[in-house]
Amino acid sequence: MNERNYQEYIKTAPGASRAMYGLEVYLHGSGLEPSLLELVRMRASLINGCAYCMDMHSKDARAKGETEQRLYVLPGWREAPFYNERERAALEWTEAVTLISQNNVPDELFERVSKVFTKKELVDLTLAVVAINGWNRLAISFRADVGSYQPAGAQTKTASSE
Repeated sequence: MNERNYQEYIKTAPGASRAMYGLEVYLHGSGLEPSLLELVRMRASLINGCAYCMDMHSKDARAKGETEQRLYVLPGWREAPFYNERERAALEWTEAVTLISQNNVPDELFERVSKVFTKKELVDLTLAVVAINGWNRLAISFRADVGSYQPAGAQTKTASSE
């Protein structure tokens, strides 16, 4: 057995896994747009260099209708014209919270984001960033199998079906 088997470690602490998945269930029902949540997950995963989560959330985003263009350009979102005001605020917030040790989440940013998100939405957005940063750290630390993830309902291609 690989000493850093991600799935094995996730199973080793079932209470912790349930708590992490419970947060995901909460976020799914939070009212935040699924497309916005996927952009947040992708952006944090890009910052953290988590290939497993980048693979997962790019597949999930595409399965939910996200365009390849917006996913490809996500690291340069500030220059791209195809993210709306709410997405821009969420991406800037995601970057600040993910890089909190470098910037302490400036008051000016809080003021800007608070104009676009309600208090509850801002808490939920922050929890989404917290969750993906946690998942990134687990996947990187325990060497999740990059490329193995398939979105729910996806058909796995086999040699005979190609």
